[in-house]
Amino acid sequence: MRPRLRVLSAGPGVTVQDGGRRGYLRYGVTGAGPMDPLAHAIANHALGNRPDAAAIEVSLGGIEVTTEGAPAAVAVAGGDFQLTLDGQAQPSALVLRLEPGATLRLRAGPAGVWCYLAIAGGLDVPQVLGSSATHTRTGMGGLKGRMLQAGDRLTAAPAGNGDIATGRIVAPMLERQPDLIRVLLGPQHDYFAEDQIAAFLAGPWRISTRGDRMACFLEGPTLSHKLGFNIPSDGVARGAIQVPGEGQPIVLMADRQSTGGYPKIANVIGADLGRLAQARPGTQIAFRAVSHAEAVAALAEERSFLSGPIAIEPLTRNAFSSEFLLGLSLVDGWIDAHGQG
Repeated sequence: MRPRLRVLSAGPGVTVQDGGRRGYLRYGVTGAGPMDPLAHAIANHALGNRPDAAAIEVSLGGIEVTTEGAPAAVAVAGGDFQLTLDGQAQPSALVLRLEPGATLRLRAGPAGVWCYLAIAGGLDVPQVLGSSATHTRTGMGGLKGRMLQAGDRLTAAPAGNGDIATGRIVAPMLERQPDLIRVLLGPQHDYFAEDQIAAFLAGPWRISTRGDRMACFLEGPTLSHKLGFNIPSDGVARGAIQVPGEGQPIVLMADRQSTGGYPKIANVIGADLGRLAQARPGTQIAFRAVSHAEAVAALAEERSFLSGPIAIEPLTRNAFSSEFLLGLSLVDGWIDAHGQG
């Protein structure tokens, strides 16, 4: 019998995501996929899954699941979330073995917006146009094309690796500060004067509360257009930074539309998409223009990391954060100093 995860509770924005739906933007079909591709891939890779296997993407509202049917090996990676297993605090990035009836809870912690819960073998959910990624606006993919809710059951696909080490995931690449985001200028940066490009790079910009999986809205200096703010609609890549007439940039994310008619001053490089996605509303950021070669090298570094085994350290008290230790019950008795006898 294959293990199954039953959802006890789920906040808004919790969905099933695999590596994304590719090859259909020309038909107006969004790619969807994880907001933080690197964290999603690391959670899967730590279990021996394909990096693009279907997993649960958890937002700030969190999720609570229990295991049914058989023991399950799961991995959690992404933002610095609060994890508890049967009420006991755990580190924020780890591989665990869940016995049937065990309860795992993920809630927003000190930092980050997205966290990934993967299960050995990946989630066995139907594919639509070659992908299990959920796009809620069109009701496509995942579990009935919607966010997860209490009572949902997700079964693991047959696991490819029966001997999985448990412990803390060692992934320094996930320790990313969101204050500086690297970009490639263009393709319509000629619609802006040089002083406006300099203002865009200098910022500072603040992450707005208006954002979602479709776009990240920025608040900061008002940018003006040299050649107007309308262009013939053309295809948009993930990470494209549009500047509409109001002059406040919009960064297009995983659930972006397929085309857009505003000039794109720059594009976030692939290696920094997750870095930006993990920035909470109110976070202050700035941009740095890089060369195409630097963008390619940064992505190659990620792929090199994922091409080898991920180190898993056994859980020892020295490796735990203060939040973890404070969540433990370290008292096994008490003495009443005023009592008798």
